[in-house]
Amino acid sequence: MIDVQRLRVLRAVAEHGSFNRAATELRLTPSAVSQHIAALERSLGTEVVSRSTRGVTLTPAGRIMVGAAESVTAELAHARQQIDRLETGRTQLTVATFSSGGRLLLPGALARLAADHPGTVVHVREAEPEDSLPLVRQGAVDLALAYEFDGPLPGWSGSKDRLSWRPLLEDPLHVVLPRRHPLAGREELDLGELAAEPWVLGCLKTAGFLRRHAEQAGFDPDVRSTTTDYFFARSLVAAGLGISLIPSIALTPKVPGVRTVPLRPPAPTRHLGVATLRGRRHAQAQTLIEALREQADTMPNRPVPYGK
Repeated sequence: MIDVQRLRVLRAVAEHGSFNRAATELRLTPSAVSQHIAALERSLGTEVVSRSTRGVTLTPAGRIMVGAAESVTAELAHARQQIDRLETGRTQLTVATFSSGGRLLLPGALARLAADHPGTVVHVREAEPEDSLPLVRQGAVDLALAYEFDGPLPGWSGSKDRLSWRPLLEDPLHVVLPRRHPLAGREELDLGELAAEPWVLGCLKTAGFLRRHAEQAGFDPDVRSTTTDYFFARSLVAAGLGISLIPSIALTPKVPGVRTVPLRPPAPTRHLGVATLRGRRHAQAQTLIEALREQADTMPNRPVPYGK
């Protein structure tokens, strides 16, 4: 019999790549984490992690068991929801979202959910995709409003992934310049025209995205300021610290002293969508997904399928 607690420990080790960091999350000692992993390996008759001075990585058997751990956790969470519904007569729906997407799409969608399912108790958690998608896999949230930057979702493992992905919206990034910048009056810009400019970033993940597109345009961007807030980044642009690359849905509310200019195709683009667990979508979740799609359809950029 495989102990569920040992699967939980393995999942934490896989997430952090370290016994010490997994122990901190689980409020255990590193020695206790090591003992749980050793006991799991004895019960399976094979190693689930490879240990080295650089950290801990999963073996093929370990990857299988982490998938099993996520399935078990999701099933237990689903059972807990069913029991809560029996006891209270009310359905709970937990939504994870990144901030700019939630601000744009969620309010109207939640209003539709409240009208169609007035007894539903809704919980909203702010989380970036690298955090929210594992929560969906574990059953900790029912759905996640997430995004990708011209590539696979964080942790996406292809057709065998336990997540279902519903595209909502294309979100092209725009250049934000100080209003008096020589290029501020242009209708469109090529990224290569900005090679000599200092950059202000409003999201740490934008850095790698910008560098990939800048490399294609033949330059290495000079990033001088970084923030985790797009509004703050635009304020720094208005103060003359540089220019920025901002997703279109994060261009409100307006910041005085800046000018927004779209990039010529192929423009860097975020892709917004909803992630759910395959085969685990109740009526309230389906209503919210449909409402999010309706909200997205009112936006100027229509969704496209990605085969996920």
